[in-house]
Amino acid sequence: MKISVCDDEPKILDDIERIICMEYPDSVVRKFLSGEELLKETGDTDVLLLDIDMPGLSGMDVAERLADMDAKILIVFVTAHDELVYDSFKYHPFAFVRKKFLEGELLSVLKDCEKKTGSRERHFTFRSANETLSIPMDDILYFESLANYLLIHTQTKEFKIRSTISGVESDLKNSDFLRIHKGFLVNMEHIRTMRSDELTLDNEEVLPIGKAYSDEAKKQILRFMRK
Repeated sequence: MKISVCDDEPKILDDIERIICMEYPDSVVRKFLSGEELLKETGDTDVLLLDIDMPGLSGMDVAERLADMDAKILIVFVTAHDELVYDSFKYHPFAFVRKKFLEGELLSVLKDCEKKTGSRERHFTFRSANETLSIPMDDILYFESLANYLLIHTQTKEFKIRSTISGVESDLKNSDFLRIHKGFLVNMEHIRTMRSDELTLDNEEVLPIGKAYSDEAKKQILRFMRK
C-alpha cells in the first residue's frame, strides 16, 4: 500500500511510520507536518492517515479539498479528540483511529484498508440494450427497482437492466451495498449524511429510508461510517 501520514506532531508521525513498517515493510510511507504540505503532493496515495485537529488547514479541511479533487483515497482520521469524530462523518472517512489506542487500532484499520484497496478492482457485470457491460462497483451509487427492471445509477450514467432488487442484493451481500427501502439498494461508500427517514448521497441526491428497513439500515450505516 502507498500510505501518506499527516500530523503536526513529529513524534506521532514517527510512531505511525514505525507501526506501519513493522506490519507492512513493503509499504511506501510519506510523512507531512501540515495539510498545506500534503495537498501539494497528494500524488499516488492509497491510504491517508490524517490528524483531524491541526493548525492552519484542519484534517476536515483537507478531506473536503480532496473530495473536491475527486481523489480516490481512503481517509483514516487520527485524533486525540473523540468528540470531533461525529463532526467528521460528512467527509465520509473510511475509518477512525484514536491516538491513545494508536497501535492496536491502527493495525486493525490497516488490515481493513488492505482489503478495501484490493477490492477496488471489482466490477458489476450485466446486460443492457443487447450488450454486456462491466462497470467498477465503486462507481455505482445505488440500484432502483422499477417493476421487473432495475435502474443502475452512477455519477454520470444510468443503466436499465432486467433483474430484481432482491436478486442483486443477494449477489452483493458481501459488499458495501445496503437495502434501505423496498425500492433502493445503496452503496454505503457514497452516503454523505443520514437523517431519521432519508439519506443524502455525495452527489446531493436524497433517498428515502423505508420504515421496515430503518432500524437495521441505520445500524449498518453507522457501523460502516465508524469502521
